[in-house]
Amino acid sequence: MSNPDIFTPYERLVEITILDKKCEVPENNTLLRCFQFLAMDSVSQADLCWNGDCLNCQVWIKNGEKEKGVISCRTKVVEGMEIVRLSTEMELAGIST
Repeated sequence: MSNPDIFTPYERLVEITILDKKCEVPENNTLLRCFQFLAMDSVSQADLCWNGDCLNCQVWIKNGEKEKGVISCRTKVVEGMEIVRLSTEMELAGIST
């Protein structure tokens, strides 16, 4: 990783699912940092405030049989988490459509 200082320290990668694709991301980080880990250029250059004010990083996670909207810059990743929808402002190269 070329910019490890931007990530909260982590010892291992955890598996999550984003739009039906399994991905490994650094534990102890917010979802937005994890998205940046997966798609450094597109997330770094996106129109995001990184503090929850703009809501552009909203994603929906599977919560039982329902979906729950969360702000990815304020939500810590949890192993096994399943992201089922991304806001239109979130573009993850190789993942989002």
